[in-house]
Amino acid sequence: MSAITRFITAARTSWIVLVVGIAATAGLFIAAGYQTADAAPPVGLPDSAESVQASALAEQFVEEGTTSGFLIFGRESGDLTDDDIAAITERTTELADLSLDGFVPPPTVSDDGTTALVVLPLEVEDRVSVQAERADEIRAIAADGLPDGLNVWFTGAEGFAVDIAGVFEGANFVLLAFTALVVAVLLIVTYRSPILWIVPLAVVGVADFIAGIVARLVADALGITLDGSVTGILSVLVFGAGTNYALLLIARYRDELRLNLDRRVAMAIALRGAGPAIIASGSTVALALATLLFGELSGNRSLGLAGAVGIVVAMAYALLVLPAALVVFGRWLFWPLVPRYGSPDKVSRSPWGKLGRAVSKRPVVVAIGGFVVLGAMAAGLATVNVGLSQNDRFIVKPEAVIGQERLAEAFSAGSSAPATVITAADTAEEVLDGLLDIDGVSEATIAAQNDDFASISVILDADPESEEAFALIQELRLALDDLGDGQALVGGNDAAALDQRDAQARDQNLVIPLVLVLVLLVLIVLLRALVAPLLLLIAVVASFFSAVGIGSVLFTTVFGFPGIDTTVLLFSFIFLVALGVDYSIFLVTRAKEEVPTLGTSEGMIRALAATGGVITSAGILLAAVFAVLGVLPLIALTQVGVIVCIGVLIDTLLVRTVIVPAMTFIAKDRFWWPRRPELSDAEAAARGANGQAERMPDAPAEERSAADTREATPVG
Repeated sequence: MSAITRFITAARTSWIVLVVGIAATAGLFIAAGYQTADAAPPVGLPDSAESVQASALAEQFVEEGTTSGFLIFGRESGDLTDDDIAAITERTTELADLSLDGFVPPPTVSDDGTTALVVLPLEVEDRVSVQAERADEIRAIAADGLPDGLNVWFTGAEGFAVDIAGVFEGANFVLLAFTALVVAVLLIVTYRSPILWIVPLAVVGVADFIAGIVARLVADALGITLDGSVTGILSVLVFGAGTNYALLLIARYRDELRLNLDRRVAMAIALRGAGPAIIASGSTVALALATLLFGELSGNRSLGLAGAVGIVVAMAYALLVLPAALVVFGRWLFWPLVPRYGSPDKVSRSPWGKLGRAVSKRPVVVAIGGFVVLGAMAAGLATVNVGLSQNDRFIVKPEAVIGQERLAEAFSAGSSAPATVITAADTAEEVLDGLLDIDGVSEATIAAQNDDFASISVILDADPESEEAFALIQELRLALDDLGDGQALVGGNDAAALDQRDAQARDQNLVIPLVLVLVLLVLIVLLRALVAPLLLLIAVVASFFSAVGIGSVLFTTVFGFPGIDTTVLLFSFIFLVALGVDYSIFLVTRAKEEVPTLGTSEGMIRALAATGGVITSAGILLAAVFAVLGVLPLIALTQVGVIVCIGVLIDTLLVRTVIVPAMTFIAKDRFWWPRRPELSDAEAAARGANGQAERMPDAPAEERSAADTREATPVG
């Protein structure tokens, strides 16, 4: 028994572990405090992006730190009246106190007379809470005293920033509440105990709390911003992974309680057995998330950092605090299904073991059939449409989207977010004439000019951040190569969104191969084999494509989404491959334990019988936790939640249960190549080894009775 496990589980020192864990938690909270994310999601583009370079040059023409909000006035139907125009003009005067320079330009009325536009110059504000307060004040002033039937919508860059931030206002609490409720219900169903579920839920809940604090401290030290979306996903990751680790440890502990009189010895053995699998799986997930730190986009880097920190914290609490808490309370914690010393081995009657034996009879047919099913699910990949416009990112349309749509109907669609072309001053007129000749350019004017550069405002006839807008931005950039000195730069919101999409694609092309190599290396080190890791990786990647295929069909036919957000595929891949391989790790590491006495095939059957129930419970729980992301009205997070939910279920119920065992039975001893198993299948058959043989304790029956009496009493 190792010194660490003895210290965690011993009668005197287990209390010390608990007290130290509580003290460390309280101390960290007091020292660092708890803060909700109050920063807007950064664009996160590198300095090499053309839109960033254009923005840097454009700063010489505008006062530093300026932005703008758009107020759209209009009726549900009909033209604006003279009274409407007068009321709108009065509102602009009252809004002057909130504007950057105490002045608001007069309203611009559309040619069809249905809509008025007021551009409100504002000071840049990074704090979400301040942005929201200012937006509320703007809306209140703009709507005060308007004629009956006249509506106003706040949109533009500032309006969208506020509405996106508003998605996460109170979201962490809602997300946490739903997540905790789902975990609690599933733990009660899994353990069939009114008591036991409290301990792992409390430990994981504290781990989530501490993970948020530690992630923020590390991010601040590295200059990385954590916004509401990142902290929301962090909670889902910690609860999902932490509960998985708890389920695995408690299941092993319950099995060992049947074999050992002393619950502390049982926990020590369980910790030695489950600990390496938890460390391997947690390290895999953490390292996979950490690969996002190599990305160009700061949003990807912030998620990678927070996620990696969260998984490490969840793993630490599962391996240190949870075992100490469980042994302090004793066997009665499992009431009413208290595991009795010397009771029959339930593994021998496990339906998962029977399934494994059935698969072992026709492994080739089962494996081929399994991959055919995965392929059929993946057929939906043909319907995948990647990319959402600015207006399509919300499940429920916020005010900014409604205002943007009204603006596009009455003015040029790109009026709220014009492109900015920065060119040499002496070629400005030539560039302007060339831009006006491009189809899709509604308007172009020289907005500002000095001795060196000129800034040209270009209004596009396309919705902001739509595929049409991106195509026009690309066309502008190509055309500018042949206009003026050929050095003109295109910036603005659409250009930045296009550069962000391209950067996301580059991050995806970099991170996905890194994750695959990393997971493969971890599996090779863990299993000390080459064939098994390759087979496991192939299976989990296949489940990812199947999940995306099903998800794409659901998004199109059921949810009515116009496409998949650019971030969804990368995040879903990392979560699914890293978390999905966890279950294969739990299964195969248990099989590796059984090989020395049972051989490869019987060892896999025994492993499937022993882990089938707990892994299935863990998979269903993790799928449900990720599905909770659907409570947020942001399409990207809903899509990530749905794809990961589907993928985890596929991996749990099909890949880990059927396909991986089938591949093991096909490969037999070659599954561990180049290492030779301690006991070959042939040797196991010759010995008559039976994977369903019961493991029984050695102690006499009278000792079992005494132990049961002692452990049934709720004392430390």
